[in-house]
Amino acid sequence: MYVDGANLNALVGTAQPGKFGADVSHLNLHKTFCIPHGGGGPGVGPVAVRSHLIPFLPSDPLQPSTGIGPVSAAHFGSASICAIPWVYISMMSADGLLQATADAILSANYIARRLHSSYPVLYTGANNTIAHECILNVGDVIKGSGLSIDDIAKRLMDYGLHAPTMSFPVANTLMVEPTESESLTEVDRFCDAMISIRREIEMVLSGSVTAEESVLHFAPHTVEDIAGDWNRTYSRASALYPLAHLRSRGYYPPVSRIDAAYGDRNLVCTCAPIEQYAISLENATVGS
Repeated sequence: MYVDGANLNALVGTAQPGKFGADVSHLNLHKTFCIPHGGGGPGVGPVAVRSHLIPFLPSDPLQPSTGIGPVSAAHFGSASICAIPWVYISMMSADGLLQATADAILSANYIARRLHSSYPVLYTGANNTIAHECILNVGDVIKGSGLSIDDIAKRLMDYGLHAPTMSFPVANTLMVEPTESESLTEVDRFCDAMISIRREIEMVLSGSVTAEESVLHFAPHTVEDIAGDWNRTYSRASALYPLAHLRSRGYYPPVSRIDAAYGDRNLVCTCAPIEQYAISLENATVGS
């Protein structure tokens, strides 16, 4: 049995993963101990195993006595990252770490409670509570509308927000994981955006506008979009300022919708021609 340590943000101070009975436990620094969640989490953190799995652990090139050979170019992974958790843990103390866990769980449950009437919340407990992850079932909401989970993720950029984890661990969901450091103001800003987007989805579901002509389909909206000729069925204001507080925003997405799937599957080089990088040996100087 494997224990995923990416959920450690809900366990610190409240549980002991070593007593879960797992054969393997990966305690990755991922949204825990002050390490950012973005980018999938840095590749550092212990992988603990029970004694019967020791022969299968990756080996050291200098002592190749175990399993499959090294799996990393560095013995301790991205070890420089560990300085941040060390300082964080030292400053927080045991009581502070327990409070951080409680705050992360509270924030996730607050989001679930605010958004449950707009989006179904998956994997709730007996009292409709969750741990530190709030999984919003967007798929059920947009079913039959012609919209996609990508449309909602891209529209969040117009609200000044980066989309949460998309379609993991369940397809067509958003997994929201607020950390202990998120303020109530920031959490409310996200909830307000999701509720506003639900109203925009309803306009498509009701037939007021088609999915292809909706503000969601064209999101995100750049300054170039707004400054150019406008032939959309919705106003510039609804595209850029769907909520009142956004009128004072200082950031706009620099790039509109791209074909992400194509970019994932194909190398698309946007560099200048290689000839522009050529250096004349006659004009080159030593050290240039």
